[in-house]
Amino acid sequence: MYEDLIAKRICQLRLQRGVSARDMGLALGQSESYINKIENKKALPSISGLYYICEYFGIQSKNFSTRTIWLLNRLRSCW
Repeated sequence: MYEDLIAKRICQLRLQRGVSARDMGLALGQSESYINKIENKKALPSISGLYYICEYFGIQSKNFSTRTIWLLNRLRSCW
């Protein structure tokens, strides 16, 4: 599903950077389990959370995926 796309992309970027999910979550000012929850499809980042994640990786949100941001908005409206 769409959660898979978001989780896989964040995991891919994190692994490319060589950082643990715990360290990334803490660097974003979130809990130790924040990224693990996203990658395990137990949570979705907020739109602002997604922008912070993109900023963390040094990429523009449009490079994360315009479709991903659109899907995230759609999923949030269903919850």
